[in-house]
Amino acid sequence: MVAADLGCSSGPNTLLMVSEVIKTVADQCKKAGRPPPDLQFFLNDLPTNDFNNIFRSLEWFEQKMDKKTFVPYYIAGLPGSFYGRLFPPRSIPEGLKSKTGTLLDEGNIYIGETSPPWVVNLFAQEFKNGFSNFLNFRHEELASGGQMVLTFLGSEEKNLSIGDERYIWGLLQDALHDMVSEGLVEREKLYCFKVPMYTPSMAEVKEVIQKGGLFDISRMQYFESNWDPFDDSCDDFVLDNLQSGANVAKCIRAVAEPLISSHFGEGILDELFSRYANNIARHLLKGKAKYHVLVFALKRKG
Repeated sequence: MVAADLGCSSGPNTLLMVSEVIKTVADQCKKAGRPPPDLQFFLNDLPTNDFNNIFRSLEWFEQKMDKKTFVPYYIAGLPGSFYGRLFPPRSIPEGLKSKTGTLLDEGNIYIGETSPPWVVNLFAQEFKNGFSNFLNFRHEELASGGQMVLTFLGSEEKNLSIGDERYIWGLLQDALHDMVSEGLVEREKLYCFKVPMYTPSMAEVKEVIQKGGLFDISRMQYFESNWDPFDDSCDDFVLDNLQSGANVAKCIRAVAEPLISSHFGEGILDELFSRYANNIARHLLKGKAKYHVLVFALKRKG
């Protein structure tokens, strides 16, 4: 059995997918009275990802695994660009830049409340094009009748909740604007920076899958996950907003640091994410923020 984590990063959650798959396979094989299969994991990310850090943690990971649920597994790093067969090109949607190369939605690093509708539509179309390419590539790679499970951040159909993606990036944007006003970040750099990300609704994802005609949807599901990865409670309030703010900022830093450092330079990182943590902490005083997570189980046609 082969599993791939596309965009694995090198933070504390990198091997979470591996452990969950191992546990699930072990449980299902035990119920069925069958020996577990060998598992091959491919951990993929950009070549700049710290794969050495992942490999150094494997010994600790093996010691932590429950021997009673042990399944033979093999882990391989798969460094590669997000271009071509692994991912559609990471790009800013055409139409966001003027003829001179400047971004037209100045001041917003992501789709914000002040972004005009045409900006939202451009990002939505970019997602549809990229996700369609993604499905085409996976259709070429999967065997006939092969299945895959896609899990990614999404958005609610209508309401803007306190956990919406626009807030988590908007709070980072606020920190950058403050640093611009204090002369710590160049205004021009901020105004030509965009986070190449879009969180689709369940309906948008379903539309692309059905329009492509390459996969049947076996199951689709929506659930929520706390911003703070260390908060497993289902309460609607945050016990320690300062600690949760720091936890969330660390997680986002693990994802966004390469993107930010390559554009603004490494010198601003500590100050930026310190301010970001404080912004998140204040935001969490309104209530517990949750990610909206979409899960699709797909089966290859033909």
